[in-house]
Amino acid sequence: MELCIQSDLMEKLAILTDAAKYDVACTSSGVDRKGKGHGMGNSVAAGICHSFAGDGRCISLLKILMTNHCIYNCTYCQNNCNNDLPRATFTPEEICTLVTQFYRRNYIEGLFLSSGIIESPNHTMELLFRTLYLLRTKYDFNGYIHVKAIPGADPRLVELIGCLADRMSINLELPTAESLRALAPCKSRKTILTPMRQIQNGIRLAKELPTHELAPRNTALPQVVRLASGDPHKKRFVPAGQSTQMIIGATPESDYQIIKVAESLYDRFELKRVFYSAFVNVTGNSALPTLPGGPPLLREHRLYQADWLLRFYHFQADELLCEERPDFNVWLDPKCDWALRHLEQFPVEINRAPYQTLLRVPGIGYLSARRIVAARRSNRLDFADLKKIGVVLKRALYFITCNGHTMYPIRMDEDYITRQLLSDQTQIPKEVRNAGYEQLSLFDTAFLGKHSLIS
Repeated sequence: MELCIQSDLMEKLAILTDAAKYDVACTSSGVDRKGKGHGMGNSVAAGICHSFAGDGRCISLLKILMTNHCIYNCTYCQNNCNNDLPRATFTPEEICTLVTQFYRRNYIEGLFLSSGIIESPNHTMELLFRTLYLLRTKYDFNGYIHVKAIPGADPRLVELIGCLADRMSINLELPTAESLRALAPCKSRKTILTPMRQIQNGIRLAKELPTHELAPRNTALPQVVRLASGDPHKKRFVPAGQSTQMIIGATPESDYQIIKVAESLYDRFELKRVFYSAFVNVTGNSALPTLPGGPPLLREHRLYQADWLLRFYHFQADELLCEERPDFNVWLDPKCDWALRHLEQFPVEINRAPYQTLLRVPGIGYLSARRIVAARRSNRLDFADLKKIGVVLKRALYFITCNGHTMYPIRMDEDYITRQLLSDQTQIPKEVRNAGYEQLSLFDTAFLGKHSLIS
């Protein structure tokens, strides 16, 4: 099967997919939207079938920049205006051609669209809006679309795009305002947080108002909202929520500072996700740190684990770290590390412990905790039952009892349990130990062996 795409467009695609590879904020759709009986595509909440590169980047979406031209000189960014590299810019029609042809051949399930800043934030956002408008109306594309908003753009443009996109995100870039001033002097915390707040308010408003009251006046947006949602009565504004991304390791913030920032973003802006991107010195700038071990992938992994504890396990950042202990233990996951520092709270009795207590036991996930609570209503559980439920006993056995007994004779001693936990090879995942930084793409050799992309 061949794609009828001109060679110059494929050259742009090669440049602009590579330029987008360090933006990691790709997720499953998080929104349900059925097809309308015509056009193409739909969106199912967990419907994006992910493929991942070695460092965790998602390739199930067509992930591209509209342009890698940029008027800014962010020190850490490979696309900054001072770098000498091949440049390219898609037109809105070209992106529509790529999305529709790739989608029809089941190469992708949606679009992740970001951009460098060409001419001005407003001009760039206008191009992004034109692209989404064409996809939703002219091409009847109902699939998932994630768009990166441009800080500093007119709020009206943010509103227009929000009525067409499933998810929007604005990169925080760096954990603190001081780091942002040092490495990205063209950006400010205010220009980033202002549209973030606007999107949050728009999402809230969409849940309260009818669709026809959601769109700005004197535009075609009421029609666009209905076309994009597939339901004239459905309220729609960034229905999959918003996310952000922080670069980890380019500046000296501790894990404690980073996780506190993430906790604040979840609380203040109701974000769906905060993504952490291990720093890679792609520019070779001497002002940036040289990390002898390469990108801090294990640190990134621990931050994601801690982030999961904040979102699903009701932990607070101050429980995981503090000023005196500002960084995560790279050898143990944050939940195990917390439990070892609070052995006075263990062991817990599986058949009596409240749900909130079960969530804090290493090896028990939030789904396993729910199953335990449900199963023990009719039966007293033992260790064999826990294994069937999905509890990771090689971690949990040091912190639980069943019917008053531990699985084996165990000393409730921090050094002893630490040694046992360190023998668990999954504490440092194989994917992290062996990760490389080559992004999987539509241009991989294995892919090209089966498909001809250029006619």
